[in-house]
Amino acid sequence: VQLQASGGGLVQPGGSLRLSCAASGLTVDYYAIGWFRQAPGKGREGVAYVSTNDEVKMYANSVKGRFTISRDGAKNTVFLQMDSLKPEDTAVYYCAAGFPTTWAIGAEYDYWGQGTQVTVSS
Repeated sequence: VQLQASGGGLVQPGGSLRLSCAASGLTVDYYAIGWFRQAPGKGREGVAYVSTNDEVKMYANSVKGRFTISRDGAKNTVFLQMDSLKPEDTAVYYCAAGFPTTWAIGAEYDYWGQGTQVTVSS
């Protein structure tokens, strides 16, 4: 099983990025997917979550209204659209797959991607 996160980069405040989490060895439609981030010197933070069958989507309060999680089963990929980016969104972003009972607890996920760096700076 492999989760490949990509799409990070350097963007100015107010800009947008779309992160991708491409899966191999598992079918994303059958898993709940979470996006997490970790900024330098800080703990890992749950950012967004989509349940199996897209029934539930959850967002951290800090990104609600700016980030959108979506799934493309045909591409076996989950996306995180990030708009109105702020400097405090700067972090390494990770995707994870599993069946968590609490979506923002990373330890409850079974598989993790390697992370992609997002830097928001002018």
